[in-house]
Amino acid sequence: MIHKNSDAYKSIGEVAKILGLVNKKKGTLNTHTIRFWEKEFKQIKPKILNGNRRYYNNDTIEVLKKVKYLLKDQGMTIIGVKKVFNSDKSLKLDELPNNSINADYNLKNKLKKISDLIKKIKSLK
Repeated sequence: MIHKNSDAYKSIGEVAKILGLVNKKKGTLNTHTIRFWEKEFKQIKPKILNGNRRYYNNDTIEVLKKVKYLLKDQGMTIIGVKKVFNSDKSLKLDELPNNSINADYNLKNKLKKISDLIKKIKSLK
């Protein structure tokens, strides 16, 4: 078995495996998801060689990991993820969970305030 250098370009199938993009029913790799993300995010730039085969370097794979994390794990929309990528803030995977926890906490506080206001309005009637 041949082992690739960790810096070597990876095929779209290898990247789908790395990202865990597997169709649970069929057990096949969802490479179409990566091709879709390529169209949506200008930061994803594979090398396209003979026969339209796509090859991804480690930097591009890191971008794909961030896209997957934000879309699939954090439940963000494509527009939301584009805003994150286009903002001036740094985007490190290990920072994201803390930011989302803070956002969740702030959202819960706002929802509680809205709920309290609605209760007050109802009691006035």
